[in-house]
Amino acid sequence: MNEEMRRYFTPPDLKAAKKRGKEKISVLEFDPIPDEMKEIGNGRKYLIKTYGCQMNVHDSETIAGILEQMGYGPAESEEESDLILINTCAIRENAEDKVFGEIGRLKTLKTEKPELVLGMCGCMSQEESVVNRILQKHQHVDLIFGTHNIHRLPHLLKEALMSKEMVVEVWSKEGDIVENLPKVREDGLKAWVNIMYGCDKFCTYCIVPYTRGKERSRRPEDVLNEVRQLARKGYREVTLLGQNVNAYGKDFTDRNYRFGDLMDDIRKIGIPRVRFTTSHPRDFDDHLIEVLAKRGNLVEHIHLPAQSGNNEILKIMARKYTRERFLELVDKIKKAIPDVVLTTDIIVGYPGETEEQFEDTLSLMREVEFDSAFTFIYSPREGTPAARMKDDVPHEVKKERLHRLNRLQDEISRKKNEALRGQVVEVLVEGESKKDPDILSGRTRTNKVVNFRGPKHLIGEFAHVRITEPRTWTLNGEWVEEADLRQVGG
Repeated sequence: MNEEMRRYFTPPDLKAAKKRGKEKISVLEFDPIPDEMKEIGNGRKYLIKTYGCQMNVHDSETIAGILEQMGYGPAESEEESDLILINTCAIRENAEDKVFGEIGRLKTLKTEKPELVLGMCGCMSQEESVVNRILQKHQHVDLIFGTHNIHRLPHLLKEALMSKEMVVEVWSKEGDIVENLPKVREDGLKAWVNIMYGCDKFCTYCIVPYTRGKERSRRPEDVLNEVRQLARKGYREVTLLGQNVNAYGKDFTDRNYRFGDLMDDIRKIGIPRVRFTTSHPRDFDDHLIEVLAKRGNLVEHIHLPAQSGNNEILKIMARKYTRERFLELVDKIKKAIPDVVLTTDIIVGYPGETEEQFEDTLSLMREVEFDSAFTFIYSPREGTPAARMKDDVPHEVKKERLHRLNRLQDEISRKKNEALRGQVVEVLVEGESKKDPDILSGRTRTNKVVNFRGPKHLIGEFAHVRITEPRTWTLNGEWVEEADLRQVGG
């Protein structure tokens, strides 16, 4: 391997990824695509397959933006693609299994189209074991890059097109914050806005602190400028993103400015709805609650992952809060925002979890009454502290606990939705229902899906809908025209 090629063969290093130094993070501007790279994609088409969280979706928007500046156009299918990138998630084992299944399946297409460039990026790329497996068993992959060097894609892709070697560049230590990255957003209605990167919480089950690096916040002026631009372009909703948005600003050394301050400033920007995800209960402070209670464009929906309702399990998870502290936080939020909708994440079958400890989780669910929950069976992730623990809860017991948990949550969700029967709610109409083109579909401020019949000109607009048929996961309703709304005093 020559010296030039070695620059593009930098595999991940888990030991390096685990280190948390005090290296200064610089803020850089995205370099314009060099002229010789602007034409690389002319006449070529790309396809991005995205797995995982909203952060991955947002990364895919950035990747698409870079590719289109290089001349590439979007492909409708794998067969017409000249470049296929798989943007991966490492948070659960089944997500990795799906990706390896995709990579294996695409080998046939790669054999039929040798000129096809097949690449992998995202969180799985940051794992040593994953890259080693690809090097050994999936040598038809042409390009691997990680979460910290997306802005390097033009150079890496140029090398992949010219080289006969696999191009691997994964930075195990987080890079700088790169501003003004191009993006291709899915629609003109809703937009993701990154406010920070990385996580320093180190929950024992989670690989994210190693794949996404240490916490580092974008400057508030850059975030606010991006939100203002989206407002000028007519976007109706913005979701602020971070592995732990509540930690925003903790790393600033030149100012005292935290997440509550950012939300208060965004509240004054003329964009109708503002959401955020994901928050950590440990960093959810009183000032943020006070700001969210001002309402306006700050919606009354908060995703608050509990993970477990038992103190011993929470301690083993390294969540750094107790059941009592979590319930105290929920009580504060409900008092400040009485009609708040809370959603959560729960893991069942954690190493050592007893029946009594699982019952504590069920009792937490009954006490808080979350409107919905993302529920998961624990699976070990290589490289995390939990992977070294004895996974001693039988799989059948895990499945049975998940079933009981979901059954309870379904009852609560149905009851919560039933309380909306007859109410008129504001819906941002996103498009036609996937099941029936005659039905429109959208979401409330509290992120509940509403289906109703109405004219197509409502797509992209706010509509008022009276809920007529609450279901467990969705709401059916009837469109209320403005004249009718005024008559009922809406």
